[in-house]
Amino acid sequence: MGLYRTAPVGNKEHMRSFIAVPVPGDTADHLERLQRRLGAGRPVPRDNLHLTLAFLDDQPEEVLEELHHALLALRAAPFAVAMGGIGTFGTALFVHVADDARMTRLHDTITRACRRAGIELQKRRFRPHVTLARLRPGAAPPPLPPGLAETDLPDLLVTGIALYGSTLHPKGARHEILAEYPLSA
Repeated sequence: MGLYRTAPVGNKEHMRSFIAVPVPGDTADHLERLQRRLGAGRPVPRDNLHLTLAFLDDQPEEVLEELHHALLALRAAPFAVAMGGIGTFGTALFVHVADDARMTRLHDTITRACRRAGIELQKRRFRPHVTLARLRPGAAPPPLPPGLAETDLPDLLVTGIALYGSTLHPKGARHEILAEYPLSA
């Protein structure tokens, strides 16, 4: 297939992957400053900042290829969505992304494309966010500096999505964009 770097699992080639909105440069600058101000946990590297639309888990190469073709046909207009407020769940320290009908439609479209490609997604409520840092398992959430809960951040510009490959390492996951899909009406 060429687009994907895969790792052998059993007799088939599989890849841990997900679909996400990449965080553009200017917004990543703001999030990096916020990470430094928080000073909590292990910051997510700038190149790994994203908003997950669908976690695909380990998938065979041929399934990712079918999904790739479905994503090439994706049609949605670019949009911006508000970000603000800090939260935690599990080991993730994150910035909230506002509920937005366009983001929900994009998520639903991606979910349908995944199912058509034969990918069984976990059933979870979609809560858009960008993870800023990873906390130690079992660690209490850090106290937030005064006034930080309503952090003034720029809107997240959603001009495209990407298919990512993810490799787990002792110091955290490394993400690589395998293919990008610009949004257009």
